[in-house]
Amino acid sequence: VRVISEGLRQEVKPYGIRTTIISPGMVATELPDSISEPDIAEATRARYQAAVPAESFARCVAFAMGQPDDVDINEILYRPTSQE
Repeated sequence: VRVISEGLRQEVKPYGIRTTIISPGMVATELPDSISEPDIAEATRARYQAAVPAESFARCVAFAMGQPDDVDINEILYRPTSQE
Protein backbone atom coordinates (compact mmCIF):
# COMPACT_ATOMS: atom_id res chain seq x y z
CA VAL A 1 0.00 0.00 0.00
CA ARG A 2 2.83 2.41 0.82
CA VAL A 3 4.49 1.95 -2.58
CA ILE A 4 1.19 2.42 -4.43
CA SER A 5 0.38 5.49 -2.36
CA GLU A 6 3.82 7.00 -2.95
CA GLY A 7 3.54 6.38 -6.70
CA LEU A 8 0.08 7.96 -6.69
CA ARG A 9 1.37 10.91 -4.65
CA GLN A 10 4.11 11.60 -7.19
CA GLU A 11 1.71 11.19 -10.10
CA VAL A 12 -0.98 13.58 -8.81
CA LYS A 13 1.30 16.10 -7.07
CA PRO A 14 1.39 18.45 -10.11
CA TYR A 15 -2.40 18.73 -9.86
CA GLY A 16 -2.40 19.80 -6.21
CA ILE A 17 -3.85 16.49 -5.03
CA ARG A 18 -2.53 15.07 -1.76
CA THR A 19 -2.51 11.45 -0.62
CA THR A 20 -2.52 10.01 2.89
CA ILE A 21 -2.27 6.45 4.15
CA ILE A 22 -4.43 6.00 7.24
CA SER A 23 -3.83 2.69 9.00
CA PRO A 24 -6.56 2.30 11.61
CA GLY A 25 -6.60 -0.07 14.52
CA MET A 26 -9.95 -1.24 15.85
CA VAL A 27 -12.72 1.18 14.96
CA ALA A 28 -16.27 0.51 16.16
CA THR A 29 -18.16 -0.77 13.13
CA GLU A 30 -20.83 -3.35 12.33
CA LEU A 31 -18.17 -5.97 11.49
CA PRO A 32 -18.92 -8.21 14.50
CA ASP A 33 -22.59 -8.31 13.47
CA SER A 34 -21.68 -9.67 10.03
CA ILE A 35 -19.85 -12.76 11.33
CA SER A 36 -22.03 -15.85 11.12
CA GLU A 37 -19.84 -18.23 13.17
CA PRO A 38 -21.07 -17.72 16.79
CA ASP A 39 -17.73 -18.34 18.55
CA ILE A 40 -15.81 -16.03 16.23
CA ALA A 41 -18.53 -13.39 16.40
CA GLU A 42 -18.48 -13.43 20.21
CA ALA A 43 -14.67 -13.22 20.35
CA THR A 44 -14.73 -10.33 17.87
CA ARG A 45 -17.40 -8.49 19.89
CA ALA A 46 -15.28 -8.90 23.03
CA ARG A 47 -12.21 -7.42 21.31
CA TYR A 48 -14.28 -4.59 19.87
CA GLN A 49 -15.16 -3.40 23.38
CA ALA A 50 -11.87 -1.44 23.19
CA ALA A 51 -12.55 -0.07 19.70
CA VAL A 52 -12.63 3.67 19.20
CA PRO A 53 -15.85 5.26 17.95
CA ALA A 54 -16.13 5.93 14.22
CA GLU A 55 -16.45 9.63 15.05
CA SER A 56 -12.91 9.61 16.46
CA PHE A 57 -11.62 8.05 13.26
CA ALA A 58 -13.52 10.69 11.27
CA ARG A 59 -11.67 13.40 13.22
CA CYS A 60 -8.39 11.76 12.20
CA VAL A 61 -9.43 11.89 8.54
CA ALA A 62 -10.58 15.50 8.93
CA PHE A 63 -7.19 16.39 10.46
CA ALA A 64 -5.33 15.03 7.43
CA MET A 65 -7.69 16.74 5.00
CA GLY A 66 -7.73 20.02 6.91
CA GLN A 67 -4.05 20.81 6.56
CA PRO A 68 -2.94 23.83 4.53
CA ASP A 69 -2.11 23.29 0.87
CA ASP A 70 1.62 23.29 1.59
CA VAL A 71 1.35 20.37 4.07
CA ASP A 72 1.03 16.72 3.04
CA ILE A 73 0.29 14.22 5.82
CA ASN A 74 1.81 11.10 4.28
CA GLU A 75 0.85 8.49 6.85
CA ILE A 76 -1.16 8.13 10.06
CA LEU A 77 -1.16 5.05 12.28
CA TYR A 78 -4.34 5.26 14.34
CA ARG A 79 -5.40 2.84 17.08
CA PRO A 80 -7.02 2.70 20.52
CA THR A 81 -4.58 3.31 23.36
CA SER A 82 -5.60 -0.02 24.91
CA GLN A 83 -4.97 -2.03 21.73
CA GLU A 84 -2.05 -4.45 22.00
